[in-house]
Amino acid sequence: MAATDRAKDHYRIMYDEEVYVSDMDGEKVMMSINTGKYYNLGFTGGRIWELAESTPSLGEIVAALTEEYEVDEEQCRQQVHAFVAELEREGLLKLQRETL
Repeated sequence: MAATDRAKDHYRIMYDEEVYVSDMDGEKVMMSINTGKYYNLGFTGGRIWELAESTPSLGEIVAALTEEYEVDEEQCRQQVHAFVAELEREGLLKLQRETL
């Protein structure tokens, strides 16, 4: 598998105001007011969502997850980027490049 583009590590997650998130049995679930769709983020997806609430970059999220879990950094980066890209495609969030 090709190395993930590290440039995306310098992006932050911006939440859509029309998305509501709640805890349900230890997992994050969300509903898009715009589409009426429900999503279950699962435990790890919920953790990514929690970390993003304090507005760390994707790189900081990857670093935090590799500290918390026994996972290879590149594998974690690929999975975080894929997860965030899927939520972006669904219109649940936007990515914003960090300003220096």
